[in-house]
Amino acid sequence: MTLLTIFLLACITFGTRYLFLEGRLPIRLGPNLKYLLSFSGPAVLTAITTPILFVHNHELDTAVSNPYLWGAVVSVAAAYKTRSVYWTIGLGILVFGIVGY
Repeated sequence: MTLLTIFLLACITFGTRYLFLEGRLPIRLGPNLKYLLSFSGPAVLTAITTPILFVHNHELDTAVSNPYLWGAVVSVAAAYKTRSVYWTIGLGILVFGIVGY
């Protein structure tokens, strides 16, 4: 069942990507739909990272000693301040490593 689900999701993902990225197909998105889709990236990123940051051993972890939380806070600050992907990732991993050990 799991493999079937993964295969079907892969087919759906490929199909939607192919329809909108293939230039020879006459499918175009309207400006309202393009605007709404601009929110999908941050929404998906938030949905993926929130459980990683706050849930450990099936419990909510908002302690000051949570290295995931410190790494995320420093990464957000670095992204805001430097606008560099490399500095953001580097500083986030560095703080995560320091707090984790």
